[in-house]
Amino acid sequence: MKHTLAVLVENRPGVLTRIAGLFARRGYNIDSLAVGRTDNPLISRMTIVVDGDDRVIEQVSKQLYKLIDVIKLTDITNDEYVDREMILIKVNADPAIRGEIMQIVEIFRARIVDIGRNSLIIEATGDEGKINAIESALRPFGIREVVRTGKIAMSRGPKHKNGKSQELL
Repeated sequence: MKHTLAVLVENRPGVLTRIAGLFARRGYNIDSLAVGRTDNPLISRMTIVVDGDDRVIEQVSKQLYKLIDVIKLTDITNDEYVDREMILIKVNADPAIRGEIMQIVEIFRARIVDIGRNSLIIEATGDEGKINAIESALRPFGIREVVRTGKIAMSRGPKHKNGKSQELL
């Protein structure tokens, strides 16, 4: 089962390396990782998607908390949350078929961000299902290049349930 972890860390050089190294040393694969600064410039937030059972997630959580840079760790997998990914897709687009591609772009509420002589770059955001669907819809035209961000996620509602933190440990 895939787990989505929200991790607040110190915004300092080397933190990402230490966390990625921890996963590598333990043999756990990171399915998705997105990092960005929060409203506090001293703190970054990581959204890490890890595939594993509860035992694996518990071990990962305990190891992460041993890192001095980790401030807070929350498994939001079972919470209600909003998640998004972004994709940039460069597809073959001869002028004769651009209209068909533009219809697909409209259906997915994506947008064309660059037009080349025989290609288009399309930007789309949404949950993993939407991103997979638009990629599949554009594949018949010939995908030249794909870039996807990792998942970012935020719990719905108040920051803390019942005034208490939802930390794992």
